[in-house]
Amino acid sequence: MRAVEIRTFGAPEGLAVIDVPSPVPAEGEVLIDVEAIGVGGVDTVIRSGALAGFGFREGFIPGNEVAGTVTAVGGGVDPAWAGRRVWAFTGEGGGYVEQVAVAAEKILPLPENLSATDAVAVGSSGMVAHFALARAPFTSGESVLVRGAAGSIGIMAVQLAVRGGAGAVAVTTSSAERGDRLRELGATHVLDRSGEGDGPAGYDVVIDIVSGVDMPSFFDRLNPNGRMVAVGVVAGMPPADFGAKLMAAFRKSLSFAAFSADSIPEPDRRVVSAEHFGAAARGELRPVVHEVLPLEKAVLAHRKMDDGEVFGRIVLTP
Repeated sequence: MRAVEIRTFGAPEGLAVIDVPSPVPAEGEVLIDVEAIGVGGVDTVIRSGALAGFGFREGFIPGNEVAGTVTAVGGGVDPAWAGRRVWAFTGEGGGYVEQVAVAAEKILPLPENLSATDAVAVGSSGMVAHFALARAPFTSGESVLVRGAAGSIGIMAVQLAVRGGAGAVAVTTSSAERGDRLRELGATHVLDRSGEGDGPAGYDVVIDIVSGVDMPSFFDRLNPNGRMVAVGVVAGMPPADFGAKLMAAFRKSLSFAAFSADSIPEPDRRVVSAEHFGAAARGELRPVVHEVLPLEKAVLAHRKMDDGEVFGRIVLTP
């Protein structure tokens, strides 16, 4: 079968389509014929080589979520899964493939009226956004700033903050057009990338998907007792001394947390994702798909991600 690997770290052109043996489900696994693959910001960061220090190596197959149909089950798995449409979390990677074997506890059945494409637009992004807001913690009536809101996590964070009763939901984004689309999803204030614009004087919660050298400046935008949660590093790591900003504002009692979904127990992730799939099927959450591309266009997908062209999720199809 075909797969996409990171042949060389760096530019998107380092991705390559390869042939690998078709997987066979082991004990406790199911085999999925993949219909849709979510392309995430973390995939591009891994591809760049920025996370090599965390054990990622060239030859790695990216992609942490897929949707498709179960075609076979391994030992100890209920045979009734065969033929069912599912979403699956593939772990740190392994999703840019035509078929994938996944542990049965990492799959969820999909509502009949939710497409595979929409499922990967909601799945991991919605789960990360949910737990990032919970980690803050965010409560009804508070003001929220989503930094880097045009990506799939940011779009879900905006919608979930609105559903949670936020008093204001501000976003940073790169254009008026994107700002208008985010307003349609519930954003109340649109700011530029530096956080400037017509918004509240301060925020109770900042969800930061960007990080990078400008991250510390957003501590200045927190209210007393404000909390920032970093869920991504699409602009690179923050400065090594970023904590100095927190200490300089000691009397405001500000808090910072780094959040990875890897810290959330699998059963808790499943409950949240299942609720989101149901909400999307009922029209209560909007999956936002930027573009659907064939698997062999993975280089183009990553190029668009790197160029900042994407609003929502790019989806690959085998």
